Amino acid sequence: MSASLFPFLVHSPWTAAVWVAAASLGVCALILFALLRTGLAWRLATDIPNDRSLHTRPTPRVGGWGIVPVAVIAMLLLTPSMWLAAVLAAALAAVSQIDDRRGLPARVRFGAHVAAVALLIGLYPAPVPGWALVAVGFLMVWLVNLYNFMDGSDGLAGGMALIGFGGYAVAALSGPVPQIDLGIASAAIAGAAAGFLLFNFHPARIFLGDSGSIPLGFFAGALGYWGWLKGTWPVWFPALVFAPFIGDASVTLLRRLARGEQFWQAHREHYYQRMVRLGVGHARTALAWYALMLAGVVLANRALAFAPVAQWVAVAGWAIVLVVAGLAVDTCWRRQAALASEHSRGSRG
Repeated sequence: MSASLFPFLVHSPWTAAVWVAAASLGVCALILFALLRTGLAWRLATDIPNDRSLHTRPTPRVGGWGIVPVAVIAMLLLTPSMWLAAVLAAALAAVSQIDDRRGLPARVRFGAHVAAVALLIGLYPAPVPGWALVAVGFLMVWLVNLYNFMDGSDGLAGGMALIGFGGYAVAALSGPVPQIDLGIASAAIAGAAAGFLLFNFHPARIFLGDSGSIPLGFFAGALGYWGWLKGTWPVWFPALVFAPFIGDASVTLLRRLARGEQFWQAHREHYYQRMVRLGVGHARTALAWYALMLAGVVLANRALAFAPVAQWVAVAGWAIVLVVAGLAVDTCWRRQAALASEHSRGSRG
C-alpha cells in the first residue's frame, strides 16, 4: 500500500499532490530539454509536414518520452494499487513508438488498444452486468484513439491533459473518502503534461506523437474507470471532464463515415483545425479550448454534489453548450467557404 511506503500521502494528500505534480513537471521538462539539446529528439521520431498538416516545419514527436516515463514511474512508486494501468500505458507507449518510427498496420495498433482495455477491465471488473462492461470498454478504446486524433494543434492535447487530469485529481481528493492513489496518479500525469506544454505551446518545439497521445488517452479512460470502480465518481464524470475532446472527435468521425471516408487517415476537418484555418491561430484556439475544458471540469466537480437527476441534467446542459459551440464554428466555416467560392467565380469572370 502507498500509505505504508509513503505516509505523507495519507497525512497531507493535497500537499503531496502538489509536490508530485511539481516534480513531474520538472522531470518531464528536463527530459524533453535534454532530447532537444542533444538532437536525439529528431532521431527518435520526426513529424514531416504534408498538405494536411497545420504546420510548415519538421518537428520531433517525442512528447511521450517525457510524459510516459514520469507518469508510469510515479504511479509504480506512489500508487502501487494502480500498477496495471501504469504497466499497460508503458506497453502502449512502446507499441506506439514503433508506429512513430516505422509505421504499423491499423489492426496491430487497434489490437493493442483493445487488449490493454480488456486486460484492465478483466482483472478489475466493475460490479455491473457484462453488457455494461463491454460498453464501457468500447468507450475506453474510443478515448484511447480520439486523444491521438485531437493531437494536431500547438498546445491543444497537452493543455487539455493538464486540465483534465487536474480535474480528476481534485475530484479524487475532495470526496468524503479521498481516493489518494487516484488523486496522486492524476496529479502526476497533469504535472508531466504541464512539463510537456512548456515545449508544445505555440510555436511548438515538440509534438506528442503516438507514443504520448495513445498512453494519455488510455490514462484518461483507465483512471476514469478506476474512479467509477471505486465509487469516487459516477460513470458520467470522465465523459464530462473530457467532453470537448470526445465531442469533436466523435462528430468528425461520424461525418467522415457518412461520406464513406477512411476515418483513420490524416485530415483537417476537426473543429480545432477549422478554427486554426479560419485565422484564429494556434495560440488563441488552444486558449479557447482551455476555457471550454476548464468550465466543463468545474461543472463536473460541482455536479458531484448534486442529486442524481440533477447530475444528468448538468451533463445534458453541457452537451447543449458544446453543440452550440460546434454550430458556431460550422457557421463560420460555411460562411468562409461561400466567400471563397464567390471570390473564385469573380476571378474567373
